[in-house]
Amino acid sequence: MAKTQDFTTVMKDVMGAFPVDAAALEDAFKTSATLNEKLSGVALEAASKSAEISNKWTKDTLAKLAEVSKAKAEPADYAKAATDFASASAEVAAENMAAFAEIAKKVQIETVELLMAAGKNFGEDAAAAMKKATNEVTAAAKKASAAK
Repeated sequence: MAKTQDFTTVMKDVMGAFPVDAAALEDAFKTSATLNEKLSGVALEAASKSAEISNKWTKDTLAKLAEVSKAKAEPADYAKAATDFASASAEVAAENMAAFAEIAKKVQIETVELLMAAGKNFGEDAAAAMKKATNEVTAAAKKASAAK
């Protein structure tokens, strides 16, 4: 019966010839985690502000509907109440949509700023890691050719 070759030593030699810089990986992970934390903060702040606007809008609408639903003395008063409600609702809708747009604009600006900063950090980290890896591979290659 044929015996299976043990590749453990071969793999150790191969992995040893191409060392991995754990510090560079750790730095990249920390940078990524920090970016994710900041992006999550931006998203959560926007969600909180949006929820506040929606909540206030709902409360105001319900208060106006309570006024509309009250009994009136004259039929014309019902028409006036409905018209006033529609007019006020349209005005409030425009204000709230503008507030939502401001939140979206702020999220967009903050996200772009964070991604630009992260891109710069990732680029610097990658360049440093590649330079170090190149130096180590070159040294390993020189060592291997000198050993022959």
